[in-house]
Order: sequence, then C-alpha cells, then structure tokens
Amino acid sequence: MPLKRTHTELQIRMIHSLDHAYEFDGLTKPERRKISALIVDLAGDLIHEDASLKPIYNKYSGSDFDREAAAQAAEMKSRLEAALGVDLGDDDDLHSQDDLLQRARAHLQQQAAKKAAAASKREARRAARQKSPKQLAAEAREEEEQAQISLSIREVYRKLASALHPDRETDPQERERKTRLMQRVNEAYDKSNLLQLLELQLELEHIDQRAINHLSEARLTHYNEMLKDQVRELDRQIHRAEMGFRHTYGVHPPGALSPDSVLPHLAANIEALRHSIRNTEQDLAAFDDLKQLRRMLKARTTFG
Repeated sequence: MPLKRTHTELQIRMIHSLDHAYEFDGLTKPERRKISALIVDLAGDLIHEDASLKPIYNKYSGSDFDREAAAQAAEMKSRLEAALGVDLGDDDDLHSQDDLLQRARAHLQQQAAKKAAAASKREARRAARQKSPKQLAAEAREEEEQAQISLSIREVYRKLASALHPDRETDPQERERKTRLMQRVNEAYDKSNLLQLLELQLELEHIDQRAINHLSEARLTHYNEMLKDQVRELDRQIHRAEMGFRHTYGVHPPGALSPDSVLPHLAANIEALRHSIRNTEQDLAAFDDLKQLRRMLKARTTFG
C-alpha cells in the first residue's frame, strides 16, 4: 500500500509536469497530441484520487469529466435495469458506476429476500397441511433443543457476569480489569457467541476438567450444535474475506488462498510497482530538458 500511494503521487506529479511541458516551444503538433493523450489517460484514472485533476482532464479531452461520468452512469443504469428487471430510481446521488452497482446489488438482495420469504410462507402453509403427528413431535423437539441452546448460553453468561461484576470490586485496578472483561462477555452474549463465552471461562479458569467431565450428554449436544452453527458462519466470513482479497489484489489461483499461493503473486506485484516508480522518477527528471522530453515521447506511449 505505501508503494501504491507513492506510485499514485508520482503519476499525479507526472500529469502536472506534462501539462507544463505542453507549452514548451519547439514541440511538434504530433508531440503535443501525444502529451494531450497521455494526460487524458492518466488523469481519467486518477481523478478519483485527486479531484483537482478535473480541470486538466477537461482542458485536454475537449469534454467535461462530470458529464462523461454522468452519461456513462446513465447508460449503465439503463442496461442494469433492462438486464435485471429492476427500477434503480432517479436519485441525484447515482452518478458513479460504483453507486449503481451497489444500488443494483441492494435491489437484487431485496428481491431475493422477498422471494425467499414468500417461498418460506408457501412451504410453511403446505407443510402445515401435510404434517403428520410424528413430524409435529420432531418440530417440537427441535424447538426444545433450540431453547436449550439459548439456555446454555444464558447460563454461561450468568456465571461470568456474577464473577466479573465490577460494582462488587473495591480495588480500582481490579475493577477496571473486570470492566474490560465484562465488556467482552456482553459482546459475546449479544452475538450469541457460545465459543467466545466458553473461551472466556477457560481464560478466567472458571472451567476445570472435573466440571467438564460432569457435563451431561444433553448439554454437550447443545454446545456442539451451537458451535457448528458458528463454524458455518465463520466459513461464510472467511469466504467473503477471501473474495475481497482476490478482488483487491487480482489474485486468482485455483483452490483456497494460502501464503504459498499468495505471497509470490504479491511479491511480483511489489516488484512491478517498484519498477514503475523508478521509470516514473526517471521520466520526471527529464522534463526540464526539451531534447530528453522529445526522446521520451518518442520511446514511450505511457508513463509509469
């Protein structure tokens, strides 16, 4: 990330240097056209980093960046509405493609939620008409198990809360420690995070092997069911984190992400950035000399 910031800052300097160089005496029309095209390419990609580049972009593009962005957003909006069958509205804040994609994603999620809710209601009505006494009894048992799981969480929470209640502590330092621990307990309880509550019990030495040995099979079953649910949620969170990482860094190897697969890719990206930074620094150093500038324009179609 520091390399990317450095690279961006150098490219912004490059735009200003090209803008200044455009006025050099002795440049030919083709050379000025090349400078103009380079400015438009660079500034168009970097305006989201530095809005002050808009006037320079407009100067050399013969257009207006905001109008172009609005036109592109309008075209994209029309295509999305036609493809997805949704109305994305006419809000004034839908000026960027990212805004449109987020709005479209939200509409799709709402539609999916509505369909799922409707399907669930239909299924519930159909199942209610068809349920046998055996099925009804199984549902009652499942509801009882869920109630027991919730009860298990409450029991662990009550034990921790009783042991950590800061108002009962006279020592200021110990009261502060218990206050911090109680905050962690409350956060875990609010999220129904049994695993975190049990970890806090272990951390505070409120669970010993004898207590574990005397846990009933029913209680162990309840604990395991809750922990399985949390494992599934953690798997979903890991998947979302991996997808975000792949998108940000352009990592697309097959299989799960691992240091062995990712680090070589990142190392190659880092080396490419360093190489680009060196090239851009060399280009910037040549801008004070017309001969070097002309030689550079002839040799390169892009900078950095």
